[in-house]
Amino acid sequence: MGSQQLLVPPPEALSKPLSVPKRLLLGPGPSDVAPRVLAAGSLRMIGHMQKEMFQIMEEIKQGIQYVFQTRNPLTLVVSGSGHCAMETALFNLLEPGDSFLVGANGIWGMRAAEMAERIGARVHQMIKQPGEHYTLQEVEEGLAQHKPVLLFLTHGESSTGVLQPLDGFGELCHRYQCLLLVDSVASLGGAPIYMDQQGIDIMYSGSQKVLNAPPGVSLISFNDKAKHKVYSRKTKPVSFYTDITYLAKLWGCEGKTRVPQFTSLGRIHHTMPVTSLYCLRESLALIAEQTQALESEKLWCRQEDGGPPKGGPGEFLAAPQGGHSTSAQMSAGVGLKVVCEGPDSKSPPRSSSQSTIIEDRSEIRLPTITTVTVPAGYNWRDIVSYVLDHFSIEISGGLGPTEEKVLRIGLLGRNATTENVDHLAEALREALQRCPKNKL
Repeated sequence: MGSQQLLVPPPEALSKPLSVPKRLLLGPGPSDVAPRVLAAGSLRMIGHMQKEMFQIMEEIKQGIQYVFQTRNPLTLVVSGSGHCAMETALFNLLEPGDSFLVGANGIWGMRAAEMAERIGARVHQMIKQPGEHYTLQEVEEGLAQHKPVLLFLTHGESSTGVLQPLDGFGELCHRYQCLLLVDSVASLGGAPIYMDQQGIDIMYSGSQKVLNAPPGVSLISFNDKAKHKVYSRKTKPVSFYTDITYLAKLWGCEGKTRVPQFTSLGRIHHTMPVTSLYCLRESLALIAEQTQALESEKLWCRQEDGGPPKGGPGEFLAAPQGGHSTSAQMSAGVGLKVVCEGPDSKSPPRSSSQSTIIEDRSEIRLPTITTVTVPAGYNWRDIVSYVLDHFSIEISGGLGPTEEKVLRIGLLGRNATTENVDHLAEALREALQRCPKNKL
């Protein structure tokens, strides 16, 4: 066969240099990567099962424990995007027939429900309209009715711009012998979250949003109760690739020597994305350095209204230059309606007996990703295309339940600057002036 003529010629496009346009990424992710993180990705390749790589992995684990605020030994990186981390959690925690309660107030709850259905779990969705969140009372009703082994909540729902309150939900779940799984892909580093203190049993996040690292790897952690659920399964997880019992050995999470280079199956579990791990390590190092540079934990973050600092290592990075605090103001300034607005005087009064009621809807507005309603008469694609073509700024349309209804603006990590907000405001004003508007 070596002498056979090639039927497929070399692609002409590959004879040209790679061309990547210069862009400002102000969508829901990925975000612009810090120069130091980019440089890490160009470092020399080493074998993924060598002691030097194991040291890097150990440093990454410590970095995840820091940003998650957890001491869980079972903390590691999944070689895949946030979707892969979601599957890792669900594939390991759920077995056929298990009852699964899902907060479906956006695309990510919907995705979690679909994944669980494929496993054969009994899925119970608490469906909410875009812009709404869950109260302790609502969740308790679901726990009492369905008796789930697992509750899924999205901390930062990037399709709707909602920040789900988490205080009290871990304690509530545990009273009903239920584990709490939290998706923090869009919120980690941009809103306060404390895995151990808030009683979160399993949490995962991604690399490409506030962490300002390239997409393709994700962070995950299981506490001891969640680990026990995984290790006492009656059936094997449906996925070999995301089997946490193998990944725990690979990442040295069991207090023993890592899995030998060749397993009993005669092969390495999987080849890890070495250069992506370099980048993630540097991203986590930047977070640690920025927070350590401050005098005390009380100075880690600043409130949106300029009041006393609050939060933790994550919220500080949400707005290094005060960017996210002006995102909603910018949107209003150019005539765009924010989905999660401030107090609405027209709203009916709430009963004092309802738990975790948010009177000021700005408190449930996700600081990292702002969703604004597409103005009447405009096509969202025209606005997104104009901003990209004339200003080289990437923003995005809606996703899932908000598709074709909203624009999504991301101020993620190092992109959250007042300068970027002002630049985007100029672009949006011009887009609304120049884009066609249909008469209603």
